[in-house]
Amino acid sequence: MAVRHQLIRHAPAAVWAVLADPALYGEWVVGTSRSEPLDGSWPEVGSRIRYTVRLGPWSAEGTTTVRHQELVRELELEAAFGRLGTARIFLRLRPWGEETLVVCDEHPLRGPGQVLHNGVSEAALQLRHRSMLARLAEVVEHREERDRTRAGRA
Repeated sequence: MAVRHQLIRHAPAAVWAVLADPALYGEWVVGTSRSEPLDGSWPEVGSRIRYTVRLGPWSAEGTTTVRHQELVRELELEAAFGRLGTARIFLRLRPWGEETLVVCDEHPLRGPGQVLHNGVSEAALQLRHRSMLARLAEVVEHREERDRTRAGRA
């Protein structure tokens, strides 16, 4: 089970605002280039988004379903990518003073990824999470800057 954490220098509500915006999923999730809501109201339980993964000229679509959420605290997702199977991604937001400690726990759930899960795939997930959580922090920062700029103009 790949568990990684990242301290984000913003309050949990600011981090949650990014997690709760389905249009931003493609900006912080490593490998995705585009995302759009499919059904439900993201991130309500059962709501889904579709995303595109691009590797050079190759691209494919996957879906992510919200399996559990507690507002501003927890978001549990199941990401499905065709024949490759599914993965469980659990994000916990913990207040850390005026900042947020984000804990990400991911593991293969169904399909070949679950059967072939080993130390090498675990290391790859750790690298992916390092990048993903850093990207999440950047998206939160940019969103906060944009909101401050808009508030200053009003």
